[in-house]
Amino acid sequence: MSGAARGPAAVTIGGTSIALRTSDEPFLRMLEARYGAFIDCSGSRRCDDEFELELESPAGTSPDDELHVFRRDGCWHMERGDFRAHWDPAARRGKVRQSRNPYAIDAVLRIVHTLLLAGQGGALMHAASAIRDGKAYVFAGVSGAGKTTLARLAPGDVRVLSDEVSCVRKTAGGYRAYGTPFSGELAQPGENVDAPLAAIYLLAQGAENRVEPVSKAVAARAVLANTLFFAQDAQLVRAVFNSGIELAQQVPVLRLTFVPDARVWELIGTRRDMLMETVA
Repeated sequence: MSGAARGPAAVTIGGTSIALRTSDEPFLRMLEARYGAFIDCSGSRRCDDEFELELESPAGTSPDDELHVFRRDGCWHMERGDFRAHWDPAARRGKVRQSRNPYAIDAVLRIVHTLLLAGQGGALMHAASAIRDGKAYVFAGVSGAGKTTLARLAPGDVRVLSDEVSCVRKTAGGYRAYGTPFSGELAQPGENVDAPLAAIYLLAQGAENRVEPVSKAVAARAVLANTLFFAQDAQLVRAVFNSGIELAQQVPVLRLTFVPDARVWELIGTRRDMLMETVA
Protein backbone atom coordinates (compact mmCIF):
# COMPACT_ATOMS: atom_id res chain seq x y z
CA MET A 1 0.00 0.00 0.00
CA SER A 2 1.42 3.38 -0.94
CA GLY A 3 0.58 6.92 0.10
CA ALA A 4 -0.59 8.31 3.40
CA ALA A 5 -3.61 6.72 5.01
CA ARG A 6 -6.74 8.91 4.88
CA GLY A 7 -10.28 8.74 6.04
CA PRO A 8 -11.27 7.13 8.16
CA ALA A 9 -14.29 5.16 7.02
CA ALA A 10 -16.56 4.37 9.97
CA VAL A 11 -18.36 1.01 10.25
CA THR A 12 -21.15 1.19 12.84
CA ILE A 13 -22.67 -2.01 14.23
CA GLY A 14 -24.82 -2.19 17.35
CA GLY A 15 -24.19 1.46 18.16
CA THR A 16 -20.39 1.02 18.12
CA SER A 17 -18.40 2.77 15.39
CA ILE A 18 -14.99 1.45 14.34
CA ALA A 19 -12.82 3.50 11.99
CA LEU A 20 -10.95 1.85 9.13
CA ARG A 21 -8.15 3.99 7.75
CA THR A 22 -6.69 3.33 4.30
CA SER A 23 -5.67 5.34 1.24
CA ASP A 24 -6.67 2.53 -1.13
CA GLU A 25 -9.67 3.94 -3.03
CA PRO A 26 -10.69 0.68 -4.80
CA PHE A 27 -10.74 -1.13 -1.45
CA LEU A 28 -12.83 1.65 0.11
CA ARG A 29 -15.33 1.37 -2.73
CA MET A 30 -15.51 -2.38 -2.17
CA LEU A 31 -16.19 -1.79 1.53
CA GLU A 32 -18.91 0.73 0.70
CA ALA A 33 -20.61 -1.78 -1.59
CA ARG A 34 -20.29 -4.55 0.98
CA TYR A 35 -21.39 -2.70 4.13
CA GLY A 36 -24.03 -0.41 2.65
CA ALA A 37 -25.79 1.69 5.31
CA PHE A 38 -23.35 0.47 7.97
CA ILE A 39 -20.39 2.44 6.58
CA ASP A 40 -19.76 6.17 6.40
CA CYS A 41 -16.76 7.18 4.30
CA SER A 42 -17.16 10.93 4.82
CA GLY A 43 -14.72 10.94 7.74
CA SER A 44 -17.19 12.93 9.84
CA ARG A 45 -18.35 10.20 12.24
CA ARG A 46 -16.66 10.01 15.63
CA CYS A 47 -15.18 6.58 16.38
CA ASP A 48 -13.81 5.28 19.67
CA ASP A 49 -11.74 2.55 17.99
CA GLU A 50 -9.60 2.79 14.90
CA PHE A 51 -7.68 0.37 12.69
CA GLU A 52 -5.10 1.19 10.07
CA LEU A 53 -5.31 -1.20 7.13
CA GLU A 54 -2.19 -2.39 5.34
CA LEU A 55 -3.23 -4.20 2.19
CA GLU A 56 -1.14 -6.80 0.43
CA SER A 57 -1.60 -9.78 -1.83
CA PRO A 58 0.37 -12.59 -0.18
CA ALA A 59 0.50 -15.92 -1.94
CA GLY A 60 -1.00 -19.03 -0.42
CA THR A 61 -3.23 -17.35 2.15
CA SER A 62 -6.76 -18.50 2.82
CA PRO A 63 -9.70 -17.44 5.03
CA ASP A 64 -10.14 -21.17 5.73
CA ASP A 65 -6.89 -21.34 7.71
CA GLU A 66 -7.15 -21.75 11.48
CA LEU A 67 -7.98 -18.61 13.45
CA HIS A 68 -6.05 -17.61 16.58
CA VAL A 69 -7.21 -14.86 18.94
CA PHE A 70 -5.16 -14.23 22.06
CA ARG A 71 -4.06 -11.47 24.44
CA ARG A 72 -0.39 -10.66 24.98
CA ASP A 73 1.22 -7.66 26.69
CA GLY A 74 -2.18 -5.98 27.03
CA CYS A 75 -3.00 -6.21 23.33
CA TRP A 76 -5.27 -8.53 21.41
CA HIS A 77 -3.75 -10.42 18.50
CA MET A 78 -5.82 -11.95 15.69
CA GLU A 79 -4.21 -14.23 13.15
CA ARG A 80 -5.47 -16.22 10.20
CA GLY A 81 -4.04 -17.10 6.82
CA ASP A 82 -5.39 -13.97 5.16
CA PHE A 83 -4.70 -11.43 7.92
CA ARG A 84 -2.63 -10.47 10.95
CA ALA A 85 -4.07 -7.87 13.31
CA HIS A 86 -3.44 -6.39 16.72
CA TRP A 87 -5.62 -4.11 18.83
CA ASP A 88 -4.75 -2.19 21.98
CA PRO A 89 -8.03 -1.92 23.95
CA ALA A 90 -6.56 0.75 26.25
CA ALA A 91 -5.45 3.04 23.42
CA ARG A 92 -8.36 1.75 21.26
CA ARG A 93 -6.07 1.63 18.23
CA GLY A 94 -4.94 -1.24 16.06
CA LYS A 95 -3.48 -2.33 12.75
CA VAL A 96 -4.59 -4.93 10.24
CA ARG A 97 -2.27 -6.40 7.65
CA GLN A 98 -4.49 -8.32 5.29
CA SER A 99 -4.95 -9.69 1.82
CA ARG A 100 -7.14 -7.77 -0.57
CA ASN A 101 -10.40 -9.52 0.14
CA PRO A 102 -13.40 -8.44 2.24
CA TYR A 103 -13.46 -11.63 4.32
CA ALA A 104 -10.38 -10.57 6.27
CA ILE A 105 -11.76 -7.27 7.55
CA ASP A 106 -15.14 -9.00 8.12
CA ALA A 107 -13.40 -11.40 10.49
CA VAL A 108 -11.53 -8.63 12.33
CA LEU A 109 -14.73 -6.63 12.85
CA ARG A 110 -16.61 -9.68 14.13
CA ILE A 111 -13.81 -10.55 16.56
CA VAL A 112 -13.49 -7.00 17.90
CA HIS A 113 -17.25 -6.71 18.39
CA THR A 114 -17.35 -9.99 20.31
CA LEU A 115 -14.58 -8.70 22.58
CA LEU A 116 -16.36 -5.39 23.17
CA LEU A 117 -19.78 -7.00 23.71
CA ALA A 118 -18.37 -9.59 26.13
CA GLY A 119 -17.82 -6.87 28.70
CA GLN A 120 -21.23 -5.29 28.12
CA GLY A 121 -23.58 -8.26 28.54
CA GLY A 122 -24.18 -8.56 24.80
CA ALA A 123 -23.13 -10.89 22.00
CA LEU A 124 -22.88 -11.60 18.32
CA MET A 125 -25.01 -14.66 17.65
CA HIS A 126 -25.01 -17.20 14.84
CA ALA A 127 -28.58 -16.30 14.06
CA ALA A 128 -30.91 -14.47 11.74
CA SER A 129 -32.97 -11.62 13.13
CA ALA A 130 -35.79 -9.34 12.08
CA ILE A 131 -38.13 -6.60 13.28
CA ARG A 132 -41.91 -6.78 13.09
CA ASP A 133 -44.39 -4.38 14.69
CA GLY A 134 -41.58 -2.61 16.51
CA LYS A 135 -40.19 -5.76 18.15
CA ALA A 136 -37.11 -7.80 17.25
CA TYR A 137 -36.89 -11.58 16.98
CA VAL A 138 -33.76 -13.70 16.78
CA PHE A 139 -33.73 -17.04 14.94
CA ALA A 140 -30.84 -19.24 16.05
CA GLY A 141 -29.69 -22.49 14.54
CA VAL A 142 -26.85 -24.44 13.01
CA SER A 143 -26.05 -24.14 9.32
CA GLY A 144 -28.95 -25.56 7.36
CA ALA A 145 -31.52 -24.97 10.11
CA GLY A 146 -33.32 -22.39 8.00
CA LYS A 147 -32.01 -18.94 8.97
CA THR A 148 -31.69 -17.67 5.42
CA THR A 149 -34.89 -19.46 4.37
CA LEU A 150 -36.84 -17.68 7.10
CA ALA A 151 -35.35 -14.34 6.06
CA ARG A 152 -36.29 -14.95 2.42
CA LEU A 153 -39.86 -15.81 3.42
CA ALA A 154 -40.30 -12.61 5.46
CA PRO A 155 -43.40 -10.62 4.44
CA GLY A 156 -43.26 -6.97 3.43
CA ASP A 157 -43.84 -5.60 6.93
CA VAL A 158 -40.71 -7.33 8.27
CA ARG A 159 -37.32 -5.63 8.36
CA VAL A 160 -34.51 -8.17 8.16
CA LEU A 161 -31.57 -7.38 10.44
CA SER A 162 -29.39 -10.30 9.27
CA ASP A 163 -29.72 -13.80 7.88
CA GLU A 164 -26.49 -15.03 9.52
CA VAL A 165 -24.92 -12.97 12.35
CA SER A 166 -27.08 -10.95 14.75
CA CYS A 167 -26.05 -8.38 17.35
CA VAL A 168 -27.76 -8.42 20.76
CA ARG A 169 -26.95 -5.80 23.39
CA LYS A 170 -28.03 -5.36 26.98
CA THR A 171 -29.27 -1.82 27.65
CA ALA A 172 -30.82 -0.02 30.60
CA GLY A 173 -34.25 -0.76 29.12
CA GLY A 174 -33.59 -4.44 28.38
CA TYR A 175 -32.12 -6.35 25.45
CA ARG A 176 -32.12 -4.96 21.93
CA ALA A 177 -31.28 -6.56 18.58
CA TYR A 178 -29.37 -4.62 15.93
CA GLY A 179 -28.82 -5.09 12.24
CA THR A 180 -25.41 -6.20 10.98
CA PRO A 181 -23.72 -6.20 7.56
CA PHE A 182 -22.59 -9.81 8.07
CA SER A 183 -24.64 -11.85 5.63
CA GLY A 184 -25.14 -15.51 4.82
CA GLU A 185 -26.68 -16.87 1.65
CA LEU A 186 -28.67 -13.66 1.10
CA ALA A 187 -25.33 -12.00 0.29
CA GLN A 188 -26.56 -8.58 1.36
CA PRO A 189 -26.30 -6.56 4.57
CA GLY A 190 -29.24 -6.33 6.92
CA GLU A 191 -30.99 -3.08 7.73
CA ASN A 192 -29.12 -0.72 10.04
CA VAL A 193 -31.95 -0.43 12.59
CA ASP A 194 -32.68 -1.86 16.03
CA ALA A 195 -35.60 -2.75 18.31
CA PRO A 196 -36.35 -4.33 21.70
CA LEU A 197 -35.72 -8.08 21.64
CA ALA A 198 -39.04 -9.90 22.19
CA ALA A 199 -38.02 -13.54 21.74
CA ILE A 200 -35.36 -15.99 20.59
CA TYR A 201 -36.55 -18.85 18.39
CA LEU A 202 -34.57 -22.08 18.05
CA LEU A 203 -35.03 -23.26 14.49
CA ALA A 204 -35.88 -26.76 13.30
CA GLN A 205 -37.41 -27.80 9.99
CA GLY A 206 -40.30 -30.26 10.15
CA ALA A 207 -43.59 -31.39 8.67
CA GLU A 208 -45.67 -28.58 10.21
CA ASN A 209 -45.40 -25.08 11.64
CA ARG A 210 -45.47 -24.98 15.43
CA VAL A 211 -43.99 -23.16 18.40
CA GLU A 212 -43.12 -24.97 21.63
CA PRO A 213 -41.61 -23.92 24.95
CA VAL A 214 -38.23 -25.29 25.97
CA SER A 215 -36.71 -25.87 29.39
CA LYS A 216 -34.51 -23.21 30.94
CA ALA A 217 -31.55 -25.56 30.60
CA VAL A 218 -32.19 -26.10 26.88
CA ALA A 219 -32.65 -22.36 26.40
CA ALA A 220 -29.33 -21.55 28.09
CA ARG A 221 -27.42 -24.24 26.17
CA ALA A 222 -28.86 -23.06 22.86
CA VAL A 223 -28.03 -19.41 23.50
CA LEU A 224 -24.45 -20.29 24.47
CA ALA A 225 -24.03 -22.68 21.53
CA ASN A 226 -25.02 -19.92 19.11
CA THR A 227 -22.93 -17.17 20.72
CA LEU A 228 -19.87 -16.27 18.69
CA PHE A 229 -16.64 -15.92 20.63
CA PHE A 230 -13.13 -16.56 19.38
CA ALA A 231 -10.68 -15.48 22.08
CA GLN A 232 -8.53 -17.71 24.25
CA ASP A 233 -9.15 -15.81 27.49
CA ALA A 234 -10.60 -17.41 30.63
CA GLN A 235 -11.92 -14.17 32.13
CA LEU A 236 -13.88 -13.17 29.03
CA VAL A 237 -15.10 -16.72 28.48
CA ARG A 238 -16.66 -16.59 31.96
CA ALA A 239 -18.22 -13.22 31.13
CA VAL A 240 -19.68 -14.60 27.91
CA PHE A 241 -21.01 -17.65 29.76
CA ASN A 242 -22.70 -15.54 32.42
CA SER A 243 -24.13 -13.15 29.84
CA GLY A 244 -25.58 -16.04 27.84
CA ILE A 245 -27.25 -17.51 30.92
CA GLU A 246 -28.76 -14.14 31.80
CA LEU A 247 -30.00 -13.56 28.25
CA ALA A 248 -31.74 -16.95 28.24
CA GLN A 249 -33.39 -16.11 31.56
CA GLN A 250 -34.52 -12.61 30.62
CA VAL A 251 -35.80 -13.17 27.06
CA PRO A 252 -38.38 -15.84 26.07
CA VAL A 253 -36.72 -18.75 24.24
CA LEU A 254 -39.00 -20.94 22.10
CA ARG A 255 -38.53 -23.75 19.60
CA LEU A 256 -39.87 -22.95 16.13
CA THR A 257 -40.43 -25.95 13.88
CA PHE A 258 -41.44 -24.91 10.39
CA VAL A 259 -42.13 -25.90 6.83
CA PRO A 260 -40.30 -23.64 4.34
CA ASP A 261 -43.45 -21.67 3.57
CA ALA A 262 -44.32 -18.01 4.20
CA ARG A 263 -47.16 -19.05 6.51
CA VAL A 264 -44.59 -19.68 9.25
CA TRP A 265 -44.54 -15.92 9.84
CA GLU A 266 -48.13 -16.13 11.08
CA LEU A 267 -46.72 -17.77 14.24
CA ILE A 268 -43.91 -15.34 14.95
CA GLY A 269 -44.61 -12.77 17.61
CA THR A 270 -48.23 -13.73 18.21
CA ARG A 271 -49.69 -12.98 21.61
CA ARG A 272 -50.27 -16.69 22.27
CA ASP A 273 -46.61 -17.51 21.68
CA MET A 274 -45.31 -14.59 23.72
CA LEU A 275 -47.39 -15.73 26.69
CA MET A 276 -45.94 -19.23 26.63
CA GLU A 277 -43.76 -19.76 29.67
CA THR A 278 -40.36 -21.36 29.34
CA VAL A 279 -40.77 -24.67 31.17
CA ALA A 280 -38.67 -25.37 34.24
